[in-house]
Amino acid sequence: MHAAPDTYAIDLPALHSELAMPYTLTPGRAAGTFLAEIGKRRIIGSRFASGLTIAPAEDFSPTDGESDFEFVEVPATGVLTAFTQVGGDIIGLIRLDGCDNDFPHHIVEAEFGKLATGVRVEAVWAEGVENSILAITGFRPAPGTPIGKARPAGDTAAPVTVILYTMKLHYEHAYGPYYARLFDEIRTNRRIMGVRTSDGDTALLPPREIDDITHRRTGTWKACKDTGTIRACSIINMEFLGQTRPPPYVYAEIVLDGASTRLIHMITIDSVEAAKTRIKPGTRVRAIWRKGEREGSLRDIERFEVIDG
Repeated sequence: MHAAPDTYAIDLPALHSELAMPYTLTPGRAAGTFLAEIGKRRIIGSRFASGLTIAPAEDFSPTDGESDFEFVEVPATGVLTAFTQVGGDIIGLIRLDGCDNDFPHHIVEAEFGKLATGVRVEAVWAEGVENSILAITGFRPAPGTPIGKARPAGDTAAPVTVILYTMKLHYEHAYGPYYARLFDEIRTNRRIMGVRTSDGDTALLPPREIDDITHRRTGTWKACKDTGTIRACSIINMEFLGQTRPPPYVYAEIVLDGASTRLIHMITIDSVEAAKTRIKPGTRVRAIWRKGEREGSLRDIERFEVIDG
């Protein structure tokens, strides 16, 4: 029997990680034309048959869904209608001259405490930026700037059809006493630790404070073996974004000896055909530990391999 979890306060540093999701965006005709022209220092909007004028350009009226419109060039000047401060940045809503909607963007070259709604502003253009709203650095106060009008855009560039985009989320994950003990034992002792269920001797992996079934506090620590049985698996034979190893391999849910829950890991294979006959629910496997210095994570287990016989 190992001591109860709350007697081991192992304070590992937080895990710093990044979740990145790539996208292929299709802006459509109107927004695509706006993006194609913004690098030329032209703000393109849509004027619908009803007279409603909005910028950036849109394919459909936001009020009634109308799709009959013409492109107009909107002045790079307007009025500040609202603003707020986020960190050190000032974000404002600008009613561009001749438009019926607000254009959100940064407010630059201004002090937050000296701003007021109704002040005239003008665009500050960036150098060398194309196909992006960031071709406008922001809007700065420009009292006395003449009020402009939206006018027909005339010939416009071919719309941007595809935008490659990646959304990145940076986060820190605090391990807490249960995960910290699990990873510390893997790093220090090459030992996989779970916690006993509230009413039995089998271990829960990963360790946790509350038993999933009884909803009572879990018991004491238990060292699980690094051998186990496959309960479910998938043969991966094609490449996809985010893989940590080249195919083919097997993605498996493994119940380690002494545990009652499944550990997800990989099984390296030589061929898909061989894996179809050798690897299935009920197959016995063992962990192959990574050689060299351990980092304290499940990556310290390089893979699992089938136990022959």
